Amino acid sequence: MTKQLSGPEVAQQIGEQFPDAITGSDETAVFVRSEALLGVARFIKESLNLDYLNSITAVDYIDHFELVYHLTSLENNHGIILKTKCHDRENPIVPSVVSLWQGADFQEREIYDLMGISFEGHPNMKRIFLWDGFQGHPLRKDFHLDVPGGGKSSL
Repeated sequence: MTKQLSGPEVAQQIGEQFPDAITGSDETAVFVRSEALLGVARFIKESLNLDYLNSITAVDYIDHFELVYHLTSLENNHGIILKTKCHDRENPIVPSVVSLWQGADFQEREIYDLMGISFEGHPNMKRIFLWDGFQGHPLRKDFHLDVPGGGKSSL
């Protein structure tokens, strides 16, 4: 079983290198400002040997988006959850981590396609499931599907 690193301990290590990056922590996660995400991710990948990106997901909280990164060290069998928020619903953008973990490629594209969050620096930021002309992002809470008869329906 993978050992979960302490959020507060990892946050302290990050804070020593990036004083303004940390916005909080809990038992298993560290919360960082989105502007600092790439630098923090690079630092913890190198210093904690977090060489494997298990997953990236996005959560829509209506007033902001939260991105959740599950990271693991295959060699040391430990992991941490890294979280960041994006408050701009009209043009949400966060840094891409594809340069650190190639496995982020399709996951970032999936989040872009279904949630509408762009990843700055991604080498191929385009839809992965839906066609180019599709209007909107169907996993967002504010997404409405046009239905026959002129009405709108929420999914």
